[in-house]
Amino acid sequence: QLIRSVRAQKYPEELIDIFVVADNCTDNTAQAAREAGAVVYERHNTYAVGKGYALRFLLENIFKNFGEYAYDGFFVFDADNLVDANFVAEMNRTFDQGYDAVTCYRNSKNFADNWISAGYGLWFMREARFLNFPRMLIGTNCAISGTGFLISAEVVQQNGGWPYHLLTEDIEFSANCALKGQRIGYCETAVLYDEQPVTFKQSWDQRLRWSKGFYQVDFKYGLALLKGCFTNKTNKFSCYDMLMTVAPGMLLTLVMLAMNLMLLVTCFTEPAYIARRIFHEASGAVISAIVMFYISLFTFGAATTITEWKKIAATTKQKIFYTFTFPLFLFTYVPIAIVALVRKVEWRPIKHTAMSAAQVPGMRSAMAEEATRS
Repeated sequence: QLIRSVRAQKYPEELIDIFVVADNCTDNTAQAAREAGAVVYERHNTYAVGKGYALRFLLENIFKNFGEYAYDGFFVFDADNLVDANFVAEMNRTFDQGYDAVTCYRNSKNFADNWISAGYGLWFMREARFLNFPRMLIGTNCAISGTGFLISAEVVQQNGGWPYHLLTEDIEFSANCALKGQRIGYCETAVLYDEQPVTFKQSWDQRLRWSKGFYQVDFKYGLALLKGCFTNKTNKFSCYDMLMTVAPGMLLTLVMLAMNLMLLVTCFTEPAYIARRIFHEASGAVISAIVMFYISLFTFGAATTITEWKKIAATTKQKIFYTFTFPLFLFTYVPIAIVALVRKVEWRPIKHTAMSAAQVPGMRSAMAEEATRS
C-alpha cells in the first residue's frame, strides 16, 4: 500500500525510484515489494538489529549499484505509511530552499481507533504544529520524527552513509545536524499518514524503546549540545533546542514525587504534631504536581485538537473525549521512563495492518476533494 501511494504521486514518475529493505523478514515482504515495482534488498542480521542498521545497509547497496551521485536525496518511510498525492512535490519545494533534510506533517491512519492511537495522533500533530512549525518561523532547526523525511544525498555522503544506530536514530540524526550546522526544514503541506498501535502492550514496547533511545542520545550528545549552546557559531539555539528535547525532564519530576512520598512514609515515625504538618505539606505537593501535570498536558492536547480540528479523522465526540484522555496517555510514560532507565531495551516488531488509501478517512476526503476539482 505504501508503494502504491508513492507511485501515485503528482510528480514525474521517472524521477522517483523505490527501494525496500526487507530486514530480517520471515514472510513474503520481498516478493510483494518486487511485485509492486520496488527494488528490494534483503538483509539477514539478527545481531545488528534496528532501523538504523537497515538504513545503512540499504544506502550502501544503493551507492554500490547505482552510484553515489545517482540521486539528489532520499525519502525514508516506514512500511505502514501512506503519503498524500502531493507529498513528494511539496517536500521537494522545501528541499529546494537549501535544506539538508526536510520533515513533514505526520497525521494518523487510525486516530479514532481508541485512546492509545488518539494519544499518538495528538502527540505527532502537536509536534508538527507547535514545535516544527515555530522552528521554521524563527529559522532554527526542526527535528526528524522517525519517518516521512527527506535527506540530501550529499549529507549522506558526508556522513559516510547512515551511522546512526541508537534506538532513536531520528533524534540522534537531529542532534548531530544541530552540532554540525546542517539545516533541517519542515514542510507543513506534505502529509504522511502513519498507523499507530492500538494495544497497550504494543504501545509499551514502542515507547519503552523511544524512552531508552532518548537516554542514549542524551548520554552520547548531551555534553556536546550543552557546549554548542555557547560555542556553536551558527546553531546555538538549535543546540539548546535539541538539548531540551533530549533532556530527561521526566526524571526530575519523578525524583520530586519520590522525595515527597518518602516524606509521607517516614513522617509517621515523628511526633503527631510534626507528622500532621509533614503529611499536609508533602501530600499537597504530590496532589498539586499531579493536577498541574494533567492540566498542562490537557492544555497541550486541547490546543492541538482546536488548531488541527479539520485534519483529525474522528467524530466530534471522539475528538473531545480523546482530548481528555490525552494526559492519561502521557501519564503512562512515567512507569515507562523508570523501566527504560534500568532495563536493557532492544528492537521489537510492532504489528500493523495493510490499510489502503481508500480506508484512511483523511486520505478519502482528500481524494474526494480532488475528484470534485477535476
